[in-house]
Amino acid sequence: MIGRRHELSALRRLLRRNPVVGIIGARQVGKTTLARALARGWHGTASYFDLEHPQDLARLSDPMLALQSLKGLVVIDEVQRAPGLFEVLRVLADRPRRRATFLILGSASPELLQQGSESLAGRIAYVEIGGLILSDVGRGQEDILWLRGGFPRSLLARTSAGSFAWRQEFVRTFLERDLPQLGVHISSITMRRFWTMLAHTHGQTWNSSEFARAFGVADTTVRGYLDRLSAALVVRQLLPWHENISKRQVKAPKVYITDSGLLHALLNLRTRVDVEHHPKVGASWEGFVLDAVIRHVRADRSECFYWATHGGAELDLLMIRGRRRLGFEVKRTMSPSVSPSMRIAMKDLGLTRLDLIYPGDQTFPLAKGIRAVAFPHLIRDVAPLPVS
Repeated sequence: MIGRRHELSALRRLLRRNPVVGIIGARQVGKTTLARALARGWHGTASYFDLEHPQDLARLSDPMLALQSLKGLVVIDEVQRAPGLFEVLRVLADRPRRRATFLILGSASPELLQQGSESLAGRIAYVEIGGLILSDVGRGQEDILWLRGGFPRSLLARTSAGSFAWRQEFVRTFLERDLPQLGVHISSITMRRFWTMLAHTHGQTWNSSEFARAFGVADTTVRGYLDRLSAALVVRQLLPWHENISKRQVKAPKVYITDSGLLHALLNLRTRVDVEHHPKVGASWEGFVLDAVIRHVRADRSECFYWATHGGAELDLLMIRGRRRLGFEVKRTMSPSVSPSMRIAMKDLGLTRLDLIYPGDQTFPLAKGIRAVAFPHLIRDVAPLPVS
């Protein structure tokens, strides 16, 4: 069992403050395992409902009757399967004395996000769970984590072939079963083709016209496909940062397949050699590192951007929290150096610090406010943002 100490700590903190806490994340990413670990360590009574189990779903056919007398921690898994629960949870959360705290789990879905935000506004806090990262598996596992991705069953498979087979099956079942359950009624063949095309443009600026021409549909239609995969947390849209400075800036998002293992499966890259010899190797490593940085620094998606000007200056990742502006560049090279773009970003964006993440084994300064950070030492050398 791999412990997820940061996520457990964050959940315990939020459960002390809020009557309802929601865990959202892609299928098979480890939400249920995390919730069960939390319930085992809970001081007091803990009740568990899995709404994919017919018996538990039947127990909650009258949710007020089933839930109003419970005390302690109440965990409801796959809550999007019973959207009417949110109104009941609102009533129970507003009781004068809190008898129970509710932890709800679900794949990111229109029902979950919409119902939760409307019915439980001011009462619920969400935690987004991704795959395993470097802090979960430890140093020395960087390459296998990059190749297989962070889904626990993929990462921990006994063989590389077994890992790849699991990811292929995940893609198939996600498109054929999971997306329809989330209210996405688009042909699995169409979505498979779209997702694969996204993989081939991984790390690039979104071009709706190019995708629309390829599919013979309107720009708004392919944008809808992108938003649905983003809502299911299998695609990351990194929005551009733009402000009132003299340079013309790019205003379309960059798109990444969230998990590097899924990216490699969509590109049919089975081994490390396959990945190393593929044209997307640099983009694959960039997306893998950016995800690790965002999650290690503990930045919310609303705090993360990229920056690019039409003159050619760019920054892979910009994090903004309060008055702090942190910049990150990712370079798959053993000889990191300061580029003109990095100097422009430092000046124009007023960065507090800029870190160039590279796959070496030493962290050292490159210029004033700029340093090279060895990815294997990311946890040691880059401090998380303070928790509010």
